[in-house]
Amino acid sequence: MEQMQQSMEEAAGADGGDDSAISSIMAELTNSIPGIDEAMSFSELMKQVQGLDYDVVVFDTAPTGHTLRLLSFPTIMEKALGKVMELKDRFGGLINQASAMFGGGNGADMQEMLIGRLEETRSIINKVNDAFQDPAVTTFVCVCIPEFLSIYETERLVQELSKFGIDSHNIVVNQVLFPEKDAEELGEWLEENISGLPKEAQEICSKMMARKKMQDKYIGQCFDLYGDDFHVILMPLLDHEVRGVEKLKGFSESLINPIDLEG
Repeated sequence: MEQMQQSMEEAAGADGGDDSAISSIMAELTNSIPGIDEAMSFSELMKQVQGLDYDVVVFDTAPTGHTLRLLSFPTIMEKALGKVMELKDRFGGLINQASAMFGGGNGADMQEMLIGRLEETRSIINKVNDAFQDPAVTTFVCVCIPEFLSIYETERLVQELSKFGIDSHNIVVNQVLFPEKDAEELGEWLEENISGLPKEAQEICSKMMARKKMQDKYIGQCFDLYGDDFHVILMPLLDHEVRGVEKLKGFSESLINPIDLEG
């Protein structure tokens, strides 16, 4: 975003008064439109990626709210352009008079330059949107944890992705306690062995079982919602951070070869 504004300032310095005025207005507009930061950041990354030779590029997006703002940006831009055109038609005379406040020049030329800049921005965002909506190019992998709020946000995201026409058929449920076992199985083991454990160990196991039962409930809801149409993968909670290439490769094995829940 800062880079885009900087390029505007540089262009203004090269081209003179009218363009400086346009750059000033564009800077104000681009700061005020929701989702502009995410859209421009993604656009800049797309430019970088196009010059590189990779089979797959992974973007780790912001939380749900920010991601949805990015996806809705083309619609917002269309509305913004429509409003600018409406203002131009209704208040063209006033804009011509006000142009003197931005360094003088021809008001009509200033309006056309402003609209041209907005059109350029819209073109960039539309390219991003086209890339998002092409299932041969882009798919969206939803990641959640087995808790109420995360499952709720995932459902909201899935519904919105569908509205935007974006391919999404994978859901990763992360930080799952013993995904290869269910709470009932672990509960039977704990019931048989808890009396032989120290008091602190009993409390730890009881808290673990409470967490496991809660997770299993929301995992069940996740499969009820998405099991027929989505590929749902459970990723285990580890006792260490996934940092470094080797640990990342090891953790990715659970994605490539998911746990067999039927076994």
